[in-house]
Amino acid sequence: MAERLVIFDTTLRDGEQSPGISLDVHEKLEIAEQLARLGVDYIEAGFPVSSQGDFEAVQAIARNVHGPAIAGLSRTHLADIDRCWEAVKDADLSRIHIFISTSPSHMEHMLKMDRAQVLEETRSAVSRARHHTDDVEFSPQDATRTPLDFMIEVLQAAVDSGATTLNIPDTVGYGIPWEFGDLIRYVGTNVRGKYIISTHCHNDLGLATANSLAGIQAGARQVEVCVNGLGERAGNASLEEVVMATKIRADLFANFTNGINTEEINRTSRLVSRLTGYPIQYNKAVVGRNAFAHESGIHQHGVLSDRSTYEIIDAATVGQKGSQIVLGKHSGRHAFADTLKNLGLEVSGEALNAAFNRFKELADRKVEITDADLEAIVAEELGTANVDSFILDELEVRGGTSSTPTAKVIISTRGVKLESEAEGDGMIDAACKAIAKATSSDARLVGFNVSSVTGGIDALGDVVIQLEQNGSRVSGRGVSTDVVEASARAYLSAINRLTRAKERSTSSASEITP
Repeated sequence: MAERLVIFDTTLRDGEQSPGISLDVHEKLEIAEQLARLGVDYIEAGFPVSSQGDFEAVQAIARNVHGPAIAGLSRTHLADIDRCWEAVKDADLSRIHIFISTSPSHMEHMLKMDRAQVLEETRSAVSRARHHTDDVEFSPQDATRTPLDFMIEVLQAAVDSGATTLNIPDTVGYGIPWEFGDLIRYVGTNVRGKYIISTHCHNDLGLATANSLAGIQAGARQVEVCVNGLGERAGNASLEEVVMATKIRADLFANFTNGINTEEINRTSRLVSRLTGYPIQYNKAVVGRNAFAHESGIHQHGVLSDRSTYEIIDAATVGQKGSQIVLGKHSGRHAFADTLKNLGLEVSGEALNAAFNRFKELADRKVEITDADLEAIVAEELGTANVDSFILDELEVRGGTSSTPTAKVIISTRGVKLESEAEGDGMIDAACKAIAKATSSDARLVGFNVSSVTGGIDALGDVVIQLEQNGSRVSGRGVSTDVVEASARAYLSAINRLTRAKERSTSSASEITP
């Protein structure tokens, strides 16, 4: 029979201790209500004695949030414990969580207590808390740097005084998974009585989730976590990582069940991020923007064929959108064509090849290509799907506030390289004049429009130029992250259209000549 793994969320207590986070009562209540929808077993709502505002927030959560048990944190001072009880007593289920430091460093520099005093504080505090409720949690702060013999002595005193949960906090993130697992196992073997062992792991070495999982395997049946891995310094074990690790690796955690509705994970993550002001790193496991995004061509081909080739989590189970194809410089032709198809752009043959080559060229300069960028690229290439007379090989421009703008171009035409330089009122003007000189064009510029395809400093510039020659008016289009280059491409595109129009006119005239 599967055992219940208790999910103890401390986002509103340890998570709020992240530098720069300060939630008001309304914000804490909103997060607590979402945690209830998520299905956590415990919400550690705060540290009631720390401030009047925190007391009111914990009390509001206790009175208004139903489902999870509501816990408050307290030092071993009896007045603190009573204050904590006042804050949580109106909850459907209430817990008092007591802590005291037990490592030599903390006892010497913070508590100014010896072992005997810490033991007496533990007995007195747990007994007082047990007077209020039969759900009492005890934590020996900095457990992973506490001598084993003393930690066991303190934990035994806590159980003998009425503690029902023993939390083993890796307060400074000092633990290593196999070592932390051994510690949990040692506690279970050497502390007598009926209690649940809990883990509370910090991420200073990036091992909070790994240590928590090792603790579960070693006998812990409660795990303390924060949404998005928030918390002091480098944060706490991430709720979403621990929950999904036990779910995905059911072969290793088959004996455990929990009450988390995983489809609420993404919503919870976004809410916490919005209210705390802490952004979610792009590559954050489970909830990050890139968690289900693929740029590599090989990976894209795989997930387009079958999601499971590169995704171990079905994104829908955590409320995410799965198999997001992100086009960039590592993307392949298969993903490029599939993305165009999904955008409703039917491109094939040489036009597809030209568009793909143009895309790869732009992707070397632009971190991420958006849908709007793709549409602009395709529009440009469809406009030059016919064989061009002139191809832009190189463009070099120079300018400034104290010099005359100049441009140099190298253009290919039927295997011949044409090189030309020109000056202009600006770099765009100089580039267009250099192209006109190289192609011997006397077309007149009658229209110029430039717009940004997308936002951001690396946005594509989309330029449309109209040229007129001998009564014919044509448009050329160019896109690039460099608006000068986009203008040059648009200008040359228009010249190519004029050239084709002239060739068609000449061909038609020869066909009707007797």
